[in-house]
Amino acid sequence: MTTTTNEKKTLVEVKHLVKYFPVRAGLLQRTVAHVQAVDDVSFNIKEGETVGMVGESGCGKTTIGRTMLRLVEPTSGEVIVDGKDVFKMRAPQLKEMRRNMQIIFQDPYASLDPRMPIGESVMEGLNIHKMGTKQERYELMLKTLKKVGLEEYHSRRYPHEFSGGQRQRIGIARALALQPKFIVCDEPVSALDVSIQSQVLNILKDLQKEFGLTYLFIAHNLSVVEHISDRVAVMYLGKMVELATREDLYREPLHPYTRALMSAIPIPDPSIKRERIILKGDVPSPLNPPKGCRFHTRCPIAVSQCSQEEPQFKEVKPNHWVACWLAE
Repeated sequence: MTTTTNEKKTLVEVKHLVKYFPVRAGLLQRTVAHVQAVDDVSFNIKEGETVGMVGESGCGKTTIGRTMLRLVEPTSGEVIVDGKDVFKMRAPQLKEMRRNMQIIFQDPYASLDPRMPIGESVMEGLNIHKMGTKQERYELMLKTLKKVGLEEYHSRRYPHEFSGGQRQRIGIARALALQPKFIVCDEPVSALDVSIQSQVLNILKDLQKEFGLTYLFIAHNLSVVEHISDRVAVMYLGKMVELATREDLYREPLHPYTRALMSAIPIPDPSIKRERIILKGDVPSPLNPPKGCRFHTRCPIAVSQCSQEEPQFKEVKPNHWVACWLAE
């Protein structure tokens, strides 16, 4: 699959990514089943681009982000960053590559060491990679904190002394300190108030413009994704069901699941009524996903073919990919 244009170089390529988690049971802890968290996902991200990824809880968004960085080992597939296959790297190569790949976690408090001042947390990566002298690392840490709106005196404080929004800024500073090319933003604003969300999103956009950063932005909030993304990918039960530019996806969603998600976005005008598409039933278990299209059990327009054959993820319009028998 190719979705590149001639405008920008492709920085990240994900090819047929699969991640199954074994389910073990019994005295000998034998594998009795697999949770199909991510099943054959392919996409790419161009330099300086933000690809938003949306979907219900448990659809595989976070697993994709963590597997791409090898925080979780893949079952199969390829992730090529800057021309190098991350999954084939040995420890020394992977350590070097991790300078170019960072992650902003959903819960900044859980990702910070409560016994370590935040200045030391931000400098930790610089120390591991031995970037510059001790004084240069300290100065870079202060400079990075200022980039995200924190001051020098903050570097001596501990995580519990900060608000949620400030802790998320610290998480961004930690990811930024190593001057990476690619950052996975794993729901970085989902736990924040709306006013703080806008501040953090603006910081991310400003940093992207200043440093030419490339983002995979994972979120539930479709309004947030529309604000920050260039392209948007929609996930359902471990599969990517639609991928398009932000304008195309929000103007004309082609997959029935995407349409249902879009119908839930509130319109800030009480005189306009949007017709809600209410999906019936529950999301099937990833332990035993349905045959054919995984969405057919809840799809309001499903036909018999949907329950028999799995639709291919294909380009039905320029730069608009969808996995649905009825999309055309």
